[in-house]
Amino acid sequence: MLRTDLLYRDYQGDHKFTITTYSPTGVAITSSGTKKGESFLADVNTQLKRNNITTDIKVDTNSNLSTTIVVDEPAPGLKAILSFKVPDQRSGKLELQYLHDYAGICTSIGLTANPIVNFSGVVGTNITAIGTDVSFDTKTGNFTKNDKGDSLNASYYHIVKPLTNTSVGAEVNHIFSTNENTITVGTQHALDPLTTVKARINNLGKANALIQHEWRPKSLFTISGEVDTKAIDKSAKFGLALALKP
Repeated sequence: MLRTDLLYRDYQGDHKFTITTYSPTGVAITSSGTKKGESFLADVNTQLKRNNITTDIKVDTNSNLSTTIVVDEPAPGLKAILSFKVPDQRSGKLELQYLHDYAGICTSIGLTANPIVNFSGVVGTNITAIGTDVSFDTKTGNFTKNDKGDSLNASYYHIVKPLTNTSVGAEVNHIFSTNENTITVGTQHALDPLTTVKARINNLGKANALIQHEWRPKSLFTISGEVDTKAIDKSAKFGLALALKP
């Protein structure tokens, strides 16, 4: 959703390099490397699209193999996603997503003997939306996420100036049991057709900003930073990302 992209997409505090190539048969191969502190993580993802079925197979530096199969619109508005990891035998999950003009529903179930069932839903328009998220552990019979729907999210998104892609957005997360609110507001603006700046801040004092430049078609260079305005003695975090596509 656009409001999610505005508030969360491309913000990071790590150094990341991504390169994508395409085979003559249309297979996309993406290699990524991420430096997190003193650690370096890498993976290779192979993506194959056939009609409405997309298959992604990823191998990382820890020899984990992840597979995701997406079936787009087996019925109008519906998307089915099957994912699993090797050698983690409990990682299998089946997810169903339904998207309507004014509502979105997502439910998933783990492919185990005693699975965890997740449900999330949102209703609204392109400007405002409200939703919640719940998980149920069939083994213990307990709700394991958001405390039986204890958390509620509401968001707002508005395009101020389409010509420069200037937008503003906000999200409020309320926890009923503690009566706590987390409020995040953000904005973005295109300096020119190839360069975009974004910023966000929440009521906890975390402020983020980034600048992203498309230096060649589909190839992006992003610089992002984060500062805790309530703990100015802490060092700011900076992230770099380079994505190359032919």
